[in-house]
Amino acid sequence: MPRVRITRRMHFCAAHRLHRADWSDERNHEVFRNCANPNWHGHNYELDVTVEGPVDPETGYVMDLKQLRDLVQEGVVAEVDHANLNLDVDWLAGTIPTTENVVVAMWRRLRKRMPAEVELVKLVLWETPRNRAEYSGE
Repeated sequence: MPRVRITRRMHFCAAHRLHRADWSDERNHEVFRNCANPNWHGHNYELDVTVEGPVDPETGYVMDLKQLRDLVQEGVVAEVDHANLNLDVDWLAGTIPTTENVVVAMWRRLRKRMPAEVELVKLVLWETPRNRAEYSGE
């Protein structure tokens, strides 16, 4: 059976602040610039989820894209959409919610939810149309 990769793009909006409590406000602003704003700021994120598996000879699918959408929606998007990543998302507690840290946390949640016949191979988290973080596992 040929192995094929498929990707589903998901969208969510969230606020965050990049900040270390053990640093001064000046140091936080020096390192994180406007992302250290004490009043938070937000992004319209895009999340690309790529899985790989054999093509099912009966359906022609690696995985039903609706099933992948629902899995990602329930596993991560429902918890981060219109949330404050610093305050509202338990699985990000204690983490500076950079795009890099968020995509790794999402990977850890999603890889456990994948059906046995497919493998999670890559996540790409777009913070803006020009900035993204890509992760392919541990």
